[in-house]
Amino acid sequence: MLKTYQLQNGGLKGTEVLEGAPIDGQSLWIDLFNPTMAERRAVDALLGMELPTRADMEEIEVSSRLYTEDGGVFMTALVLSNAESERPTADVVTFVLARDKLITIRYIDPQPFRTFAARCERSMVIAPKAEGVLNALLDVIVDRMADVLERVGSDVEAISREIFDSGDVHIGRRDFQGVLRRLGAKHDLTGKMRECLLTLNRMMSFLATAIDTKATKEARAHVKTLTRDAQSLLDHSSFIAGKLSYLQDATLGLINNEQNNIIKIMSVAAMVFLPPTLIASIYGMNFRYLPELDWPFGYVYSLVLMVISAVVPYIWFKRRGWL
Repeated sequence: MLKTYQLQNGGLKGTEVLEGAPIDGQSLWIDLFNPTMAERRAVDALLGMELPTRADMEEIEVSSRLYTEDGGVFMTALVLSNAESERPTADVVTFVLARDKLITIRYIDPQPFRTFAARCERSMVIAPKAEGVLNALLDVIVDRMADVLERVGSDVEAISREIFDSGDVHIGRRDFQGVLRRLGAKHDLTGKMRECLLTLNRMMSFLATAIDTKATKEARAHVKTLTRDAQSLLDHSSFIAGKLSYLQDATLGLINNEQNNIIKIMSVAAMVFLPPTLIASIYGMNFRYLPELDWPFGYVYSLVLMVISAVVPYIWFKRRGWL
């Protein structure tokens, strides 16, 4: 899909361009979402340069993601999508500043792009230049990352209280497998956010250098502010990742303690019942002569002896603090 945005009534007005239709040369922002080959060629012809392909966008070298060519600034970063779902994704998005236009190439539809497009439709985005449009779009992306990070932080705090809840003395009743699954999901989401913030931070540092002599003072200051915001979010995500690792280790430790308690109880039970079993085995032997067989109190004697042999180990374990 190819959509262009033109200045209108102080804001940006979006128009979808059908395949084969001409592109307005006055467009300030050209958004390519899952573009076809014909749409890519049309934009290439309008700009007089070749846009990167999806294979080019997926290159991990910094020189392949951040570079200038033919008077254009090419920047590729990871953007988080489907953060609210059980399977968040992070995919590459390319931002191109060329011929006084902003071109975005993407194969995902993250929430910031939908939010920014809606703001453009409501004339809430005032950006007379392509650099301003890019800054406003990056602002929405960083704000979205901050919101997701805040939600993850709240969820992690709730899980932490659930793990260390002192009111529930019966650890075995807790669903630690469910806790581990939730911690794993939060760790996966946090890892994707850290990767996105890292690429965004590099991109904005490169952008600040690329537009240093072209953009206005306000635009340069805005880019520096966005860079600081991205760095602060990256630091916070590192803190959350560390806390998630700690909670995973703590959960595994509690599971091991519970298993050790179960094994301890089974061991104590075996030691308590071992002496009575030995006594019963002795008097259950099929020898012709046992002195207690003809004794009238032999049965009661054996029962009392078995009870005493069971109680004595129990009292000893109790005094040792093993029970």
